[in-house]
Amino acid sequence: MENVMTNTEHEEGTLAKTIEDQTAKLPSDVFLWASVAAIALSLTMKLLKKDDAALFIGQWTAPFLMLGIYNKMVKQNGHDKISE
Repeated sequence: MENVMTNTEHEEGTLAKTIEDQTAKLPSDVFLWASVAAIALSLTMKLLKKDDAALFIGQWTAPFLMLGIYNKMVKQNGHDKISE
């Protein structure tokens, strides 16, 4: 027997709703461009022999991409759905 959760069984809290409201205002490509900028800045720092800064900034790429995925999911499945 499969346990399936429906929308009537789950409701977001006020903090999640607030985050979704703010996140949905940003275009998804903002996060893509932020990750590209982090890569470019990291490469620049590496070329300038600032290895610690290059490593630190280069690690921003994955979180920016994950935030972009979250943003897209909120728009498709969360914020834009009509709540009951």
